[in-house]
Amino acid sequence: MPKAYVFTRFGGPETEALVDVDRPRPGPGQLLIAVRAAGVNPVDFKLRDGYRRPGESATPDFPVFFGNEVAGVVEESGDGVDGFVPGDEVFGRPVEGGWSEYALLSVDLIARKPAGVSFADAATLPVAVATAYDGVRQLQAAAGATVLITGAGGGVGVAALQIARTLGLRTVGVASEGKKDLVESLGAVHVPSGPGWAERVRAAVPGGVDGVYDLVGGEVLAEAAGLRAGGARLVTAVAPPEEAERLGGSRVARVRDSAVLEAVAELVAGGDLDPHVTRTFPLERAGEALRAVEEGHARGKIVIEVGE
Repeated sequence: MPKAYVFTRFGGPETEALVDVDRPRPGPGQLLIAVRAAGVNPVDFKLRDGYRRPGESATPDFPVFFGNEVAGVVEESGDGVDGFVPGDEVFGRPVEGGWSEYALLSVDLIARKPAGVSFADAATLPVAVATAYDGVRQLQAAAGATVLITGAGGGVGVAALQIARTLGLRTVGVASEGKKDLVESLGAVHVPSGPGWAERVRAAVPGGVDGVYDLVGGEVLAEAAGLRAGGARLVTAVAPPEEAERLGGSRVARVRDSAVLEAVAELVAGGDLDPHVTRTFPLERAGEALRAVEEGHARGKIVIEVGE
């Protein structure tokens, strides 16, 4: 039977398990893919811990599959699906988890994988890179403007720095000292995180920044809000909408469709964006992959590789 990595109840790592599951059958408007790679994101351990997405209130049916972004090969299509045949290489958001040997994808949240893009890189695009893409564009900063990105050394931050660069923006990236080389390699001014980071930004950009994309939340978000020049936008990918609004900003408005997936894939294929996959793990070591992200020390992006 196919394998999948799941959590069996809310809690910590003790709730995780690699289990046998039935091979899914695609419904109308769905594709079944053989998974080749799946991205690992902070939301994965947050959901295991009991986090509920906005609008969700019911307790899920356990076990729950991990994984919100995948890349793989089409195996079978459901009713009403045109334009895809077995063997096509695709990526997208799975209907129910992607840390598995097979996954279902909806055709409105899927795109073809360009030939020059690896499965591992493609698996980072539906959540991490697309979140970066939506957030940077939401800042509406003009070419030449300076934008601040907190949490710049993680998967979303690394992508956001590069997307901002393609739009002609100057970037200041807040990240740990250990990620200085990575942040600077992406053309950003690195500001070490930790106590006093906001003063270090003020020293680097005395007139204030022209936009803030926050990937940390909490006190960091509150301090970042005070670093803006007049009229600058504040967008967060992690804080609740009400907290962002209190600070004069907004939650990133995700555009979940195939067009965004195609746009970010073109950036990767054209050499304008490198997802910086720094470590990969096989499916049977998915717990180690999650721990690498959960402990906050990952540089760039962690990916689970499945199958051939």
